[in-house]
Amino acid sequence: MMGYQISLLKDMVEKLGEQKTREILSQFSCPLDRDVEDFIHNNAIEFAKQSISSTHIITTSYKGAPVIVGYYTLANKNIIVSSNNISNTLKRRISKFGIYDSDQKGYRIAAPLIAQLGKNFTNGYDKLITGDELLLLACQQVAQVQEIIGGKIVYLECEDNPKLIDFYSSNGFVNFGKRQLDQDEKEFFEKDYLIQMLRYLKGF
Repeated sequence: MMGYQISLLKDMVEKLGEQKTREILSQFSCPLDRDVEDFIHNNAIEFAKQSISSTHIITTSYKGAPVIVGYYTLANKNIIVSSNNISNTLKRRISKFGIYDSDQKGYRIAAPLIAQLGKNFTNGYDKLITGDELLLLACQQVAQVQEIIGGKIVYLECEDNPKLIDFYSSNGFVNFGKRQLDQDEKEFFEKDYLIQMLRYLKGF
């Protein structure tokens, strides 16, 4: 995979200033996922400044100029993975990184969350990167961090949509549960929960 530049949003703000960065991000559009679009417009900078999450902007050269083709946001979270929802092979792997909680009947794990993942549909820039490539960039970034701090698990949350679930499944993620939406999230989703999916990272 060639031709993509990954920039930390926090670095963009320091280099260009917050106002200019907001102007650039305001051109990002993702009509397929209102939550992805709203986050980059309204929350990404503040979350980066507070170190709540880390947003990574993906650019490539188009007609001689750099354009934003997508972004992903990473955060560190604690999750419970039910031992009833995963295969025995994955259970053995997860047991190395988590602590079994007998009350919850699952493994308690600190793991990176791919909190946002989206392509920029402005001017057709979404065609300059595939969803597989964008997700791979996010997973590679997580793997690099885990080389330093340890760990092999990454997870994400998505709508209960067959196309989305098939997409993440084809990229090595498995369903391990559901999370009920917080009140301020409900305006962006049709259902009141999100599907949780994880991937054991190997070979990165």
